[in-house]
Amino acid sequence: MNSLNEAWFARAQKVLPGGVDSPVRSFRSVGGIPFTVARGSGAYVEDVEGRRYLDYVQSYGASLLGHAHPAVVKALREAVGEGTTFGAPTPGEVLLAEAMTTRVKGLEQVRLVSSGTEALMSAVRLARGVTRRDKIVKFDGCYHGHSDALLVAGGSGVAQMGLPGSAGVTAGAVGDTIVAPYNEVPTLDETVAAVLVEPVAANMNLVAPATGFLRGLRAECSRVGALLIFDEVITGFRLAYAGAEAFFDVTPDIWCFGKVIGGGLPVGAFGASRDIMSSLAPLGPVYQAGTLSGNPLATAAGTTVLNLVTPGDYEELTRRVATFARDFEQAIASSGLYGHCPTQGPLMGLFLSRQPFEAPSNFVDAKALCENGLYRTFFHAMLDRGVALAPGAYEILFVSLAHSTEDLATTVHYAAEAAKVAATT
Repeated sequence: MNSLNEAWFARAQKVLPGGVDSPVRSFRSVGGIPFTVARGSGAYVEDVEGRRYLDYVQSYGASLLGHAHPAVVKALREAVGEGTTFGAPTPGEVLLAEAMTTRVKGLEQVRLVSSGTEALMSAVRLARGVTRRDKIVKFDGCYHGHSDALLVAGGSGVAQMGLPGSAGVTAGAVGDTIVAPYNEVPTLDETVAAVLVEPVAANMNLVAPATGFLRGLRAECSRVGALLIFDEVITGFRLAYAGAEAFFDVTPDIWCFGKVIGGGLPVGAFGASRDIMSSLAPLGPVYQAGTLSGNPLATAAGTTVLNLVTPGDYEELTRRVATFARDFEQAIASSGLYGHCPTQGPLMGLFLSRQPFEAPSNFVDAKALCENGLYRTFFHAMLDRGVALAPGAYEILFVSLAHSTEDLATTVHYAAEAAKVAATT
């Protein structure tokens, strides 16, 4: 008899392409049948068969406090009773925008949208409208959502599926997109409107910015009058209390956010100085709109999360992840493999190899490790032991504030066993 997970996936495949609503949820790169999540609590999720997993996906970083945090659930219950969407201004969108702009130096105004993709797409349009230039620069292996102009040479699910970009994206759509190697500062000219960068590359597994890289981008953009855009959909309010700007002491011209600021609900935002944002309609000529933008449920959840976490929480989570990464690497080494768990603040990656290797500094190096075949076996060995990692080697591990030291120790114990399986397969 088929399991409930198999039955749900069979039903899903009839009505959802590939049985999923996002390719990164697919088990295509690791093989097997994905489990269907029924509920989550704290550091754990539970599938439709009642099996619990220690979860290091955490909705790809959206759940900073863990799943179903009582304060977030309470805020949502109160908000839903007042109405779910109005297509009109609400107090909630103001409160979330105030929470964001209060934390981040230089971020004076934000425009709320419904996803990270929408935030990046809108930020590019804004940059082009402000500079009156066409060209944009992105970096190989960085994923900035699935809008046409930014999908070329993307990481995350694009790389996971083995795709260079996407069918349906015309040459014209990417004709003004320049791709550069991550961690190398490109020489710009006066045709470039903006440079987009993940301050920490977290869609090719985890690749940290080299010393001077972000500062170099800031200086080069300033030299030619281009705008620097930080894609903080992952790093925003997860890397640090004020995100990458405070962590690296580099200030972009435009920020893009997602994940954490929605408290687990669909949301995105882009923001900048008041002067740059004044180019947006209804004040300026750059049009952008959204029926569900500033949704009262998402703003209630996001504001609750931002008001709950303190600078001390980020410091503690960073310490905990540093210890976790060290212990994880030692567990892998004890089992006959070589592993590297790079960290940036509370963010953590995982690279596996049968030979010694240096930490990747760009997509070419990261891809060679992600495609060596070890992650597939390691992933399933961890899943068999009740630990859920992302079903793809290009994603990172998300440790939430709900993960206890005991949870992390348990994970390390199972990592040693899983590495031994991978080493002997």
